[in-house]
Amino acid sequence: MPTFDVVSEVDMQEVRNAVDQADREITTRFDFKNTDSSIELNEKDKTIELRSLSDDRLNALRQVLEEKLVKRKVSLKSLDHGKVEDAAGSTKRQVTKLVAGISSDKAREINRFIKEHGAKGIQSQTQGEQVRVTGKKRDDLQAAIALLKEHDFGIPLQFENFRD
Repeated sequence: MPTFDVVSEVDMQEVRNAVDQADREITTRFDFKNTDSSIELNEKDKTIELRSLSDDRLNALRQVLEEKLVKRKVSLKSLDHGKVEDAAGSTKRQVTKLVAGISSDKAREINRFIKEHGAKGIQSQTQGEQVRVTGKKRDDLQAAIALLKEHDFGIPLQFENFRD
């Protein structure tokens, strides 16, 4: 029976490259001079910490980071921006989490969506942090992929292991 998996993953190498590029850009840009702005990636916790002197510089820093992520084809849906906090030395700090994997709530939402909108022979089930979709015909599965791409679930979706 043909199957495919719906997953939500983040390419950490591309995130690392985007953070490095953004960090290099803020060290050379005139509007970031003397603002103590920095971007740090913590790969273990999958977080990005943004620091700057004021709220508007923090927003500009976030925009630079997002531009670099988009250029590297990392979906902005995988970012979960935290609250802007006061940090030491009258600076501002914001921690952004990288969201990877499909939560059980999102998996239920995807399963329900497939049942309601999918073709007759399509079935789906949750397997850990992914959803496996099975069907009788390859064309039905391709139609299910197209339906899932059109709908916004609030997380980036990738489709893997398409098998006949």
